[in-house]
Amino acid sequence: MRYETVLFDLDGTLIDSGAAILASFHHATQTVLGRRYEDDVIMASVGGHGIHRQMAAFDEDRVDDLVAAYRAHNTELYRDIRLFPGIEPVLAELRASGRRLGIVTVKSRVTVDLTFELLPLGDYFDVVVNGDDVTEHKPHPEALLLALDEYGAPAETAAYVGDSPFDLQAAKAAGVGAIGVAWGGIHGRDRLEPEHPDALVDRPEELLGVL
Repeated sequence: MRYETVLFDLDGTLIDSGAAILASFHHATQTVLGRRYEDDVIMASVGGHGIHRQMAAFDEDRVDDLVAAYRAHNTELYRDIRLFPGIEPVLAELRASGRRLGIVTVKSRVTVDLTFELLPLGDYFDVVVNGDDVTEHKPHPEALLLALDEYGAPAETAAYVGDSPFDLQAAKAAGVGAIGVAWGGIHGRDRLEPEHPDALVDRPEELLGVL
């Protein structure tokens, strides 16, 4: 067993939410600012910094309006959210092997709770750190360190699995294994490889070989 504790990002790692995120960002900027940005401009910051800082990049004076528009739209789309194919069997096998599993995400507590209502994830994870639990967001390691503290787990026995460069940067800053996944549809391999992860996998089942 290489890693006794395995922490997972949520968007683009466990759940296929990239399209909903993009659509909700477009809705927010078009509704509040009357402007549509290029897809790659919007997606570049997804997965790190938190929603308020992401919206400040578009208009610092309209952050609250942008966030409200985004969340209202995203909540409606979220009802159709799905796990990536192959994720649940991997979680089941990791759990059966005695691993301690957790989630570390920038999502709000309300959205994480909704995720657990809609998808069969709750039984796999004992520790969940969301964006409301911390003051610093990825790539800062605060959320990962909080999860490790809740488990009482040394960093060298843990890994963080995520789909964004911010996930990999946070993992390295926290001193845990940095495992990148390339199936998320939010960030491509070209953004993950420069972070030099400990492993970069293309399919969920490959996680079993690196964890």
